[in-house]
Amino acid sequence: MTGRGRPAQLGAFLLALLVVVLAGCARIPISGPVGKSSEGSAGNLNAPVFLPAAPQPGASPETIIDYFYRAGSGYEDDYAVARQYLTQASSVSWKPDQRALVYRDARVVATGTENVYNYELDVAYTVDADGITTQSPEGTVERIPVTVTQVDGEWRISAIPDGTAIAEETFKVIYGAYPIYFYDPTFTYAVPDVRWFIRNKTVKAMTSALLAGPAPYLRGAVASAFPSGIKLARESVPVVSGAAQVDLTAKELTETSPEDRLRMQMQLTLTFRSQPDVVNVELRANQDLVRVEDNGSVLPPVQDKSAPSRQIAVSGNELVRYENNRISPLPDMQPVSALDPRFPAESPVSQTAAFLNESRTTLYSINPGQPARALTTRSTLSRPSFSLNDWVWSAGPGGNGATEVVAFRPTGVAEGASVPSVTLAPAWLAGRSVKEFRVSREGVRALVISEQNGKTRVQVAGIIRGGDGTPRELTQPTTLATDSNPDQGAWVNDSTVVVMKGAAAANVTPELLSLTSGQPQQLAPWPGLVALSAGNGQEEIYGQSSEGIFQRLGNGWSPQIKGPIDPSYPG
Repeated sequence: MTGRGRPAQLGAFLLALLVVVLAGCARIPISGPVGKSSEGSAGNLNAPVFLPAAPQPGASPETIIDYFYRAGSGYEDDYAVARQYLTQASSVSWKPDQRALVYRDARVVATGTENVYNYELDVAYTVDADGITTQSPEGTVERIPVTVTQVDGEWRISAIPDGTAIAEETFKVIYGAYPIYFYDPTFTYAVPDVRWFIRNKTVKAMTSALLAGPAPYLRGAVASAFPSGIKLARESVPVVSGAAQVDLTAKELTETSPEDRLRMQMQLTLTFRSQPDVVNVELRANQDLVRVEDNGSVLPPVQDKSAPSRQIAVSGNELVRYENNRISPLPDMQPVSALDPRFPAESPVSQTAAFLNESRTTLYSINPGQPARALTTRSTLSRPSFSLNDWVWSAGPGGNGATEVVAFRPTGVAEGASVPSVTLAPAWLAGRSVKEFRVSREGVRALVISEQNGKTRVQVAGIIRGGDGTPRELTQPTTLATDSNPDQGAWVNDSTVVVMKGAAAANVTPELLSLTSGQPQQLAPWPGLVALSAGNGQEEIYGQSSEGIFQRLGNGWSPQIKGPIDPSYPG
């Protein structure tokens, strides 16, 4: 007997119940032997709770293994039902929260060794103890070794790795995506780090993840107010009368400055914004309340930094400003028509601009009152993108043909003087061609779309900088799922990007990709879209075709001005 087919049947059953869950039904029995249901827990009545079946007398080893993993959806009382499938020793040692393997399909397979089986999974995601999710392409197989033994005549599991395995449809119901927040290195901006947690175990899980530090793709790029080594003093974060009581190890907490304690409280307050029962945050040291003072020296971090309302574009072979469906000259800029400008970018903090030539082989910058200057020439370059500290980025092959990411800081450089520059060659871009490199608005992340053998990846990497703000390194990226093969994209907000594959002679369907969702959201198709820009939110997405510029409006596109090309918001 195997478990193949069961996940699909279970998934259909769960999806049918999802409407009931969203309407407020908090507990769902899984299919199989009948279990008992009970009332929803206080504090999160919409969080579904699965009530799995206990082991049945006479069940085969394969059935025990199959139903043990099904019981992993019943997380209440520390997975009490799942532990009934284990021997006493295994029940004590098994740590279910270490990771969750989210599978598309699963089956129990004999190994040829007596009483040893593999639970064979087609893995869709892996979620670690801190909620960090790694996506896997279809066909990614993982085999979990399981050993069974007889206890009083019944089969029980005597050896099992830590963690659970959950059907993909079940995962979507039980788990939710929640941002925890870190700072940029200057403590000016809040940076979301999206994690996946069981929906009604989030406050404690969020706190533990925050103390453990950022996800790998943000390490070194973001900062935390919490000192290294600080931990929860007790294994819970109770919410009492709306106050989340975060009890931390006393030595590490009391040795911090008043400013750092205020930043810790702000960091937790932002992180708990998704929790309706949390109104404020109390810091405690071994249960004693710690006073957090605000003398006005620490400003709250800016969340979801907005882009300026204007766009830069090309019209009549010159750089122009595009705003309120009108174009106007850029102030104090010298002509650039002789350089055939395309794909312009503008700094969000100064009047410096950058652009490529029509063949995308040369990157230029231009400051008010100065002629344009060539920054680099390569066989091909991605469109420029500015970060907050006026570094302008692009990517293209280096002298040996290997892909390089380059950054220049032309702002404030006198005419004829050398421009500070940095060249990076991340190993994860080896053999790949960068189609798009766009810096996020708080300046610590980059959207990178790259291609190899006709297939593209959409990824987000962290930008590690030196103490003076000079770029030093790009982190190993996280990958976003997409149903298309995009070649361009832009940030819509701090956790969402819009991407598309331009095509002058076909309908084009842009997609919204979110760090908070594993599924792309398709926008309305439009014929001949070849360029894309995005401002503040989904209603400020613009596409360009030979017919002009179009703005997203509801579930369609609204015609705008005709004439300017390659519009782009500052950044």
